[in-house]
Amino acid sequence: MPNLMTPPAAEPMRELNTTPLIDVMLVLLVMFLVALPVLTHKVPVELPSGGLAEGVVPPTHRLSITPSGAIFWDDRPLSNGALGPRLRELAADPALPMLEIAAASEARYERVDQILAEISRAGVTRLGFVDNGAFADGF
Repeated sequence: MPNLMTPPAAEPMRELNTTPLIDVMLVLLVMFLVALPVLTHKVPVELPSGGLAEGVVPPTHRLSITPSGAIFWDDRPLSNGALGPRLRELAADPALPMLEIAAASEARYERVDQILAEISRAGVTRLGFVDNGAFADGF
C-alpha cells in the first residue's frame, strides 16, 4: 500500500504559464484605449498670420456686462438688438480694433455665453477678457 503522506515525484513543467503575460497585455491594451482619445484630441485655434506695424496701436472698444445682464459699449448703454450690427461693424473695420469683454462676476453665465455666441457669429477675432481679478476668489 502506498504512503499517502508522501508527495508524488515532482517533475519540471514543460509548458510556459502564459496567464500573467495575457493579464499584462490586457491591462496595457485598456490603458492605450483610454489614453488614445486624449492624444488625438485637437482644438482648432486660428492664430494671427501677420502683425501690426510697429508703433501702431489698434483702437480698443470695451463691452461691459453688468450683473443684471445689461450691456455697455464703451461705457454707453447698448440694446440687445444693436449689439449684432455694432459687432459686424467692428469685424469689418480695416484698422483691426480690439474688443475687450468685461463681465461682472455676478453676471449670469448664460447671458455671457449668449453674448460670446453673438461675437462669434459677427466674426470678431480680436478680443480679450479684462477685469478678471473678480473671479480669482471663485476657484
